[in-house]
Parts: sequence; C-alpha cells; structure tokens
Amino acid sequence: MNNLVFPILRLLADGRFHSGEDIARQFSVTRASVWNAIQAAEALGVDIFSVRGRGYRLPQPLHLLDKQAVLDALGAQQHRFQLALFDAIDSTNSYLMQQAASHAPHGMVAAALLQTKGRGRRGRSWQAAFGASLTFSLLWRFQMGASALSGLSLAVGLALVRALHHYGLRSAQLKWPNDILVQGRKLAGILIELNGDMDGPSAAVIGIGLNLNLPPAIRAQIDQPVTDMASHLPINIDPNALLGQLLQELVKVLDTFEREGFAALREEWQAHHAYHGEVVKLLFPDGREQFGHVQGIADDGVLLVQNEHGTQRFSSGEISLRGAR
Repeated sequence: MNNLVFPILRLLADGRFHSGEDIARQFSVTRASVWNAIQAAEALGVDIFSVRGRGYRLPQPLHLLDKQAVLDALGAQQHRFQLALFDAIDSTNSYLMQQAASHAPHGMVAAALLQTKGRGRRGRSWQAAFGASLTFSLLWRFQMGASALSGLSLAVGLALVRALHHYGLRSAQLKWPNDILVQGRKLAGILIELNGDMDGPSAAVIGIGLNLNLPPAIRAQIDQPVTDMASHLPINIDPNALLGQLLQELVKVLDTFEREGFAALREEWQAHHAYHGEVVKLLFPDGREQFGHVQGIADDGVLLVQNEHGTQRFSSGEISLRGAR
C-alpha cells in the first residue's frame, strides 16, 4: 500500500481544499507522488474531489481513528482497555489472536477502518472499503474454560444493540446467533475465536464488523441483504465516539456474563430477537432445509425451535437461520 495515502487523508480530513503543491511540500515529495497517493486512496473507495487551480478535497470531513478521541469517549472506563488503532490491517482478529498467544493483556482492542482480509462466519470474507465499516476485536480473558462460554456471541450482540439504540438506531435487532439486523438487512456481524483449555482459563477474541457507509460497489459484492448506519441516521458518524460507546456496553455485558452467564441476559436478548415467535427456515451444512417455529433461547444460548419432532435445540454450528416469509 502507498505509504502516503493515510498521511494525505489525515491532511484532507478537514474537508478543505489543499493544493497538490502544498501537499508535496509538506511531505517533501514530488507532485507525481501526491497524485499516485490520491489514486491509491480512490482505489480504497475514498472519494476525492480534484479541481484545477484549487487542489484536492474530500466531499465531507473524514473521521479517522484517533486514540485520544476513543479514550475520551470511554470516559471512566478507559482504564479497562489497551488500544491499538490502525488505518488499515489485514484482520483485527488475526492480529489479536497472535497477540493473545504472546500474553497480550486482558482488554486489548485492535480497531481499523479498513480490513483487507477480514473474516466472517463459516469462512466468508468481510467486504470492505476504507471508512465503509468499523471493524474491531477485543481480547477478553476468562477464568472459566471455553466450555463455559456458551452464549458469549449472543451476549456480545446484546451489547451492540444497546449501543446502537443509544445512537438512535432503535430499529436494530438481533439475529441468532451473531448478527445485527435493521429492517431485515445485516448491519453488523460477530466472529468469536477461543484460545485456552476447555476447563481452565481461556481467552476470547471477539471480532465485530459494523457497516458505517457502504459504497454501491461493495454492496454489489455481498451475497445477502445489507444496510449501514448512514442509511438510517441523519448524522455524520464519528467512529471514535461509536467505538467508545460500543466498548462501554461490552464491558457491562461481559462483566454480567462472567458473573452470571448468559441466563442473566437471556430475556433482554430474546426481546430484541428479530425472529422470536416466528416461523423460520433452518439451513443445515449438508444442504438440508427445515421449517420451524422459534420458541425462544435457552439459558446456554441454544435456539429452541418447535417442529413436527417437538421442541428441538440447535447450536450455532449446526444451522443457519433465515426468515420464512
């Protein structure tokens, strides 16, 4: 990646015109180097206006990740986290998994506005352009073993919904086991990777991808209905404030989960489930389909579905859930 891209974007983040000559002088490079960096930024999905005689300008001020701004948003909770912010990274989950293996501290956060090799559930890739999504991962160490972490992805989803409701996105709902929907379209996803003993101390890398403002080209590459925050909120979203709010809600939910398990969060989670009480289509890894009526969520986070065989329990690795309508 062109090393000038992000320094130039930080300069242009004020939304004003900057001449190519001034940019070149500031970074002690040639005008050609500036032009190449502008082209590289546009290849990442960043729109840049170029006007002869005036220079380059962004269509609107750009919010880049800033450590102090996130800490300010965290307020009294900032001591709970150690932040590692990136302009671009291959995968925040991969980065934190490596750090966890090297004894990284509990509460470490890796965040970026561009993930080049982001991963979703079932091996899917996370499509991204710079600033289109906020992607971050949180390392959370538990004294209990991985076998006791059933329902963790649901707990994390509840924290996201709380934060989104705080932002005014009251239509945000949960989709079992690890998606956030708005009007039936995916807004965010969760990917959790575990490390440690089944019965002893364990570490979870909690990965979250949240769509901020998806360009049409990215939407066209996604094989499911999607949406973004910009489509539903009349505000210019600052990812630093948003990240701070998300982490605050995650602390509350994870503290509760560690003390009392998912059972303490089950009723609230169920109240926000997009498919609670509805007929759904269950898709199995072998291609089979089955219809059933969602009865609820068990204390361990398992989905309870009523069908011709009675009430059955399904875990997240067994099925994929779709609305039947």
